[in-house]
Amino acid sequence: MSSEQRSVVVTGASTGIGRACVALLAGQGHHVWAAVRSAADEESLLREHPGQVSVLRMDLTDEASVRAAGERVREAGPLHGLVNNAGVALAGPLEYLPLEIFRRQIEINLTGQLLVTQVMLPALRQARDAGAHPRIVMVGSIGGRIAGPMLGPYHAAKFGLAGLTDSLRAELAPSGIGVVLVEPGKVATPIWDRGVAAGDDLIKELPEEAGRYAEMISAARADAMKSAARGIPPERAAALVVGALTGARLRPRLLIGRDAKLAATVVRLLPYTLLTRLTGR
Repeated sequence: MSSEQRSVVVTGASTGIGRACVALLAGQGHHVWAAVRSAADEESLLREHPGQVSVLRMDLTDEASVRAAGERVREAGPLHGLVNNAGVALAGPLEYLPLEIFRRQIEINLTGQLLVTQVMLPALRQARDAGAHPRIVMVGSIGGRIAGPMLGPYHAAKFGLAGLTDSLRAELAPSGIGVVLVEPGKVATPIWDRGVAAGDDLIKELPEEAGRYAEMISAARADAMKSAARGIPPERAAALVVGALTGARLRPRLLIGRDAKLAATVVRLLPYTLLTRLTGR
């Protein structure tokens, strides 16, 4: 994909991998549609990348805002790439998890990814009709291959995203639109800090009986904090995401990080009974 006059949409562009993708793509000469929710994020992105970035104010839980963003992009002309990166990590024991929290996790990390893809496809088809080879990159997780306790909503969404991506790839292949699933391991992004804060708020509302999960909750919290502090830099993950979007070779799936590659190997090789014991710990 040549960067000349090429445009790309990146969702979840306020922080982490999304923000790093915006910086890298803009630096390569792409025009980037950066999707964020707040005015402060919009102002900072425009200030950092004058002339290279247009901001889409979009909330994945607000269908009207997503459709308006899709219409704006379509009216501007062909779209050569879409990075579906926006997401949250919501935690808690499934036995006591309020269903509205589960629904919110699925809506943002799964249903919202499909909605964004639907509204951007007309612009992606414009690029294909003009002779380009547009791509969609779904930012999944190694948590879409292996699941542990306390992150059930997150794992459910990421496992679902893997299936959605595989189906989408098959459906769009005849149209010449590539679809890639990237699966990062631990990345040092604010998603984990926000997830811990949301989990702490939830724990305060749980019934007394939920104390039986105290040890698992503590372990999951510590692991999330470790991810926030010791994960790979978002810039490193973004370089691989952008490579999946613009590289000459179209790869259906891409693992990001040594821990993701190790986990994928463990899932493939270990007997399921042993794997269950390990994740339970």
